[in-house]
Amino acid sequence: MVSGGLGPWLERAAPRSAHGGVSIAIVSDAVIRRLNRDHRGKDQATDVLSFSVGPLARGRPSSLGDIAIACGVARRQAREYGHAVGVELRILALHGLLHLLGYDHHTDDGRMARVEARLGRRAGLPAALTARASKRPTHS
Repeated sequence: MVSGGLGPWLERAAPRSAHGGVSIAIVSDAVIRRLNRDHRGKDQATDVLSFSVGPLARGRPSSLGDIAIACGVARRQAREYGHAVGVELRILALHGLLHLLGYDHHTDDGRMARVEARLGRRAGLPAALTARASKRPTHS
């Protein structure tokens, strides 16, 4: 699956406060399951994982980190929600970026959900992943 312009799209959709590069890997469900097990102790496939590298030089990161998106999960979710796989990849990439920027929908009393919804609307996305998370057992 080619993500065709996912990186440049994410750069345009990102909050203005985001500074630094991000690597995005579209991986198999087996790879995302292994990453999820090895790094989070959850032996199941998930849709997106973020791996922060933290600040590098002068308090300003040159790289925010890496985002891994499960190709099979993205396809299934796109079909379930009735939109193209490319749209689902954008939803997942934006969610992953917000995690790299320090947002955590598990602990922030809705702050990430609000930012994700606002940025998603601005970028023309049909929905935010955090808004769907309560219905999705595979999401982290």
